[in-house]
Amino acid sequence: MTAPHGGTAAGGHPPAAAAPAARPPTGSFRDLIADAAAGPDLHRGVLTSGSADQLAALVARAAGAPSACIQFVEENRLRLYGSWGVAADWEVLAETGLDRSLGGLVVRHGTTLIVENARADPRIDDGLLRRGGGAYLGCPVHDRSGAVLGVCFAYDHQPRPWTPEQVAAVSEASEVATLLIGEQIARHELEQQHRFLDAVLDSLHDGVVACDAEGRIAFVNERMRRLWGDTVFGTEPVPGLTDATGTPLTRDDLGLVRALRGEVIRDEPLALHGRSRRTHYYVMDAQPFHGVDGRVLGAVQAVQDVTRQRRAERFRSCELAVTTALTEAPSIEAAGPRVLEAVVGALDWVHAELWLVEEGTIRAAARWSAPGWPGEIPVPERLAYGQGLAGRAWQVDKPLWIRDVGRPQSLISPDTSADRLHTAVAIPVHDGSGPIGVLTVFADAIEDPEDELLALMSGIAAHLGQFVERSRVEDLQRQLTRSKNEYLALIGHELRTPLTSISAYTELLREADEATLVRDGPRLIQVIERNTLSLREIINELLELSALDAGHADVRRTPVDLAAVVRDVVERTRRAIDGAPVVIDADLPGELIVPCDRDRLRHIVQNLLGSAVRYSPDGGHVAVTLRSTGRAAELSVSDAAGDVPRAEREELFTGHYRTSRGSDRTIPGSGLGLTLSRAVVERHHGSVELTGGESGTTVLIRLPLEVT
Repeated sequence: MTAPHGGTAAGGHPPAAAAPAARPPTGSFRDLIADAAAGPDLHRGVLTSGSADQLAALVARAAGAPSACIQFVEENRLRLYGSWGVAADWEVLAETGLDRSLGGLVVRHGTTLIVENARADPRIDDGLLRRGGGAYLGCPVHDRSGAVLGVCFAYDHQPRPWTPEQVAAVSEASEVATLLIGEQIARHELEQQHRFLDAVLDSLHDGVVACDAEGRIAFVNERMRRLWGDTVFGTEPVPGLTDATGTPLTRDDLGLVRALRGEVIRDEPLALHGRSRRTHYYVMDAQPFHGVDGRVLGAVQAVQDVTRQRRAERFRSCELAVTTALTEAPSIEAAGPRVLEAVVGALDWVHAELWLVEEGTIRAAARWSAPGWPGEIPVPERLAYGQGLAGRAWQVDKPLWIRDVGRPQSLISPDTSADRLHTAVAIPVHDGSGPIGVLTVFADAIEDPEDELLALMSGIAAHLGQFVERSRVEDLQRQLTRSKNEYLALIGHELRTPLTSISAYTELLREADEATLVRDGPRLIQVIERNTLSLREIINELLELSALDAGHADVRRTPVDLAAVVRDVVERTRRAIDGAPVVIDADLPGELIVPCDRDRLRHIVQNLLGSAVRYSPDGGHVAVTLRSTGRAAELSVSDAAGDVPRAEREELFTGHYRTSRGSDRTIPGSGLGLTLSRAVVERHHGSVELTGGESGTTVLIRLPLEVT
């Protein structure tokens, strides 16, 4: 039979150390007690073993009973938290059911239960008492809201009366238990609140720091430590902290100190320079907090890192400045400095360069250094394919981030870095056909790769590529319009000349008598035949040029030994001018394979070589050279005539222009040779350039050695 208190009878085994397994908290008042008590020692949670057991001892002494216990309700059972004079097994005594114990009666009715002789008490069901009966005096323990929390009781194994003083003593003990538990629970709840508040503050994106009334730091959350570190709140001067104007701040300028003086701070901008040159920007709030008597108990300061927002704003301003510069500039070279200035300012770096692919190399088209940067950074005029940072970015055709260009094996020459430049970024610039340039930017500090920065640079490079492609389209449109006008002018001028000769000499043949036909007929027919050939050549070149302009011409680029083609044209021209007072000098490699249209390139070489022979004076030398330079093949044809004035050089490519040096003598030709040559070469993604000097004029053609 069970004991009157709901456990086994007194006397027997000493308490054991084992305890039931802990339960997860559910948030109720009782659960807080149960959760705090869960573990190897059930009574060492909310109630310490000393206070609970001492209270039970006081209950037994005041009631004059040999044993006393304090039990608390946990779901449908009573759990033992403090006892005196109990020698039963702990595992059995620690937990009893509400429906099979006298403590359950106290809990169900919420009033004091006095049992002097359990065997004679009709309220006690059979099976709740051990044989021989006993006495029981139990009072309910209430929580703050008045609900029954547990039972405080004294008991005796022998029947006995309970005096009013003993009943009052146990009742007072239950009230003391309520106060004791309330104090312990309040302390537990306060600790839980502190832990919860610490967890919330540590999870914030803002840095938070608080101090007491004496200015001593009371709390710094994890975010604040990562933003500013502990040194800002130490005794040393504040490192690198400035206001929005860049004025250094002392420790007295911190928000905590000012808030202790009664100041309330809202959205005040700050800047902090770290070990690198990069500046971090913050917005600060601070205010004092007061006690119930109005005295300042301390201050709190919150700091939000707005560096990313500031950078995003600068990036948007940079994109707007780049767009404006490209809209207002007539060429990429003119827009380059303004674009680079915007990029350097947005990134807060120190130097930028714009490189353009040109004739098998990459050329420095623009550069910009931050104002106040000491000394000029040496930049080479050109780089070969794969050479330097720009050449390598062109070669690999993808963004490059060099963390420190000053390290050995860097792509940057020591003269350029000079221990002043460190991080470098290179972004290829593309148009519709492929890479046409490279944008490079340099910092004077070591920076780790950033996706946002690379995205900005890639966007600017895309703007540059679109600008170049749009400019080319507009230039082609202008050239097409000009070509149409020139075709009309050519029809009215160049075609009229051979037609006039053909018409005049045909009239002479028709009106000549038999003797004149025999004597002058062959000569007149030769003139008609020569002008007919000239007319056919002009018409063919016009048709070819028109097809190239319209994109209807089929340019088939296959591997061709250009050296063999040029060598054959030179030999044929030498035989054609055999006996003429002009010498053709050729400097050709044994073989040079170029992807090109063989027939069209042969026609260009014939035109250029024929023009050079016609313009060269008696005794002059015509030079033809072919070589490979980097990723391009260079073909040059030079005559021995006087130099073409610089102002006239570009005009020679317009289709209907005869240089002033040719006005002294009659030189047959359509005037379309250079125009057609440029059209064909550009379809091969090459270039044509006219240079000259006192010794003569040179036409230089560059063709890529690889298909682009």
